Amino acid sequence: MNKKKIISISLVIALLFLFIDLSAFQKKNLEADIIIYGGTSAGITAAVSAVKLGKKVIVVSPEIHLGGLSSGGLGFTDTGNKEVIGGLSREFYHRVYMHYQDDASWKWQMKSEYGNKGQGTPAMDGKDRTMWIFEPHVAEKIMEDFVKEHKITVYRNEWLDRSNGVTMKNGKILSVKTLSGKVFKGKMFIDATYEGDLMATSKVSYHIGREANSVYGEQWNGVQTEVFQHKHHFMTPVDPYKVPGDKSSGLLAGISDQPPGIKGQGDDKLQAYCFRVCMTNHPDNRITFPKPDNYNAMDYELLARVFQSGWTELFEKFDDIPNRKTDTNNHGPFSTDFIGMNYDYPEASYEQRRKIVKEHENYQKGLYYFMITDTRVPAALQKKLKTWGLSKDEFKDNGNWPHQLYIRESRRMVSDYVMTENEVLGKKEVPKPVGMGSYSLDSHNTQRYVTDKGFVQNEGDIGVKAPKPYSIGYGAIVPKASECTNLFVPVCLSSSHIAYGSARMEPVFMILGESAATAAAIAIDDKINVQDVEYDKLEKLLLKQKQRLR
Repeated sequence: MNKKKIISISLVIALLFLFIDLSAFQKKNLEADIIIYGGTSAGITAAVSAVKLGKKVIVVSPEIHLGGLSSGGLGFTDTGNKEVIGGLSREFYHRVYMHYQDDASWKWQMKSEYGNKGQGTPAMDGKDRTMWIFEPHVAEKIMEDFVKEHKITVYRNEWLDRSNGVTMKNGKILSVKTLSGKVFKGKMFIDATYEGDLMATSKVSYHIGREANSVYGEQWNGVQTEVFQHKHHFMTPVDPYKVPGDKSSGLLAGISDQPPGIKGQGDDKLQAYCFRVCMTNHPDNRITFPKPDNYNAMDYELLARVFQSGWTELFEKFDDIPNRKTDTNNHGPFSTDFIGMNYDYPEASYEQRRKIVKEHENYQKGLYYFMITDTRVPAALQKKLKTWGLSKDEFKDNGNWPHQLYIRESRRMVSDYVMTENEVLGKKEVPKPVGMGSYSLDSHNTQRYVTDKGFVQNEGDIGVKAPKPYSIGYGAIVPKASECTNLFVPVCLSSSHIAYGSARMEPVFMILGESAATAAAIAIDDKINVQDVEYDKLEKLLLKQKQRLR
């Protein structure tokens, strides 16, 4: 081999090693002013807010699809009082409105055929140019548009190393590391996940489950046996045993063999999760409900008995969204909520969580499959259900099944300030407001048990209306100063279980995401801890952004 060839080969090898070194360096040293963990609706509004305030931001998203539950099936928005929804949250719903002004957006039905029913407000509000009801793919497109327009850097499918992925010094997070080995350095951090993984890994205090009423002087927290405020309980006596009347035969699937607990006491139970499935009854866009893995008709024996008791409200929560589709939610004593099967989720490993998510998917697919195949389902209901199916043009990369499980509640931060039902119900004034909520105190069922009379019953379903919109305090989205001084938690905020039942709505998460990023920008500029942000300065900025605080 001649000398020139040797030099050329050596040069190529040297350049190759240099490229590898640079790639490794770039992979392990990713810096921004603000690192946002979570691609939920809160994460994206936080990112947009940060960029608008001149800050460099990186979104580290475990999810591939952005928007969380807003793009994951919850299109029938829990608005409460729409007048309290401002800032980027309202901008999102304005963009929904603009999308559906285009006739091309109405592929499967005429716009005039849709109607205008929303949850507590008309679906389309021409005066305010907002629309509160939408298809999943529309929400995801808007989230992606936000990212493109503001040139936001997003790393997808990046999962926090929960064992030792947070580096801290003197109460500040210096960097976070993902399982792929990437290290993200920042001045401020925002945990925008539904699970609060960054918060927990940073050793910030949190709570899982229901507090006793005595903890915060509440009425609607803790165990709530024999409280029926929605229609999600057994209204007629239903036998819980595999062989009716025979205790020795064992309980039917999903019924606990433990007593429910003493009314008002705390426990570690969570309100149930489900998928908000997007169905359609348009024959050209409909896919027949699939038979799930490990299907067992006996898992739905309890539902058969509910039908036999005379229950007929199957289609009560097939809420209309555009193009002959639904946002399908839980309704009745036995429905899409997989009651009691999510208790381990918050602290579970990623592998365990995937298993829990899959179990929820199998349960819900099995529910639909049971209802279209089992002879014990009333013929008229079964015939109608067979006209429905999964929407062919939604969640196309996931078998037309939602990519986001509805994590109604997971960890909740415990800070120096905790939102309780007393603030939601207007009994206590809220200091330093950074957003508003207005939805009812709302908890889905947490357990299914056998009553003293030997019948099956659900427990935990609460719906207490807030008398007027309420503010959410700044202290609820920042940790204790003794624990972490550069972290914001706008989703798993500091709140009691039952107050979280009102605050946990997607518009509120977007509002708090924007407020968190705004406060983060101030903390960076003023070189201070998040707990020391001057409220007057924050309030002025939030009002300029058209947030609604009081």
